[in-house]
Amino acid sequence: MRREKIDLEFIFKASPAIVYQFLTQPACLVRWFCDAVDINSEVYSFSWNGSAEDAEMVDDIEEERVRFKWLDADDEDEYLEFRMYKSDVTYETILEVTDFCDADDVPSTKDLWRSQIEQLKTECGG
Repeated sequence: MRREKIDLEFIFKASPAIVYQFLTQPACLVRWFCDAVDINSEVYSFSWNGSAEDAEMVDDIEEERVRFKWLDADDEDEYLEFRMYKSDVTYETILEVTDFCDADDVPSTKDLWRSQIEQLKTECGG
């Protein structure tokens, strides 16, 4: 099955500093992204419905970018990345999400991300 890269963009009222906390801190991640998370050095163990997946944080620029590499990924070039920056025009925070999925899962993966990000917006104040 061919894998597709998906890029999504979301607008937040919350500052990049607040959004960054919700992407990296366990107490914040469980409020919108996963059921549980444990961190051992740079490896995050995310749990959903009792199933865990491990990802190494391979890039971390505070308030700018966080990139995870799934340890069990078939393709070495796949990752999950969050990039954030402040719009010079509107002063809103722009969050860009990059993820990969099977070609036939693109619509459902985009829908899942939209739902997850709506929860993130609710949790971090917009």
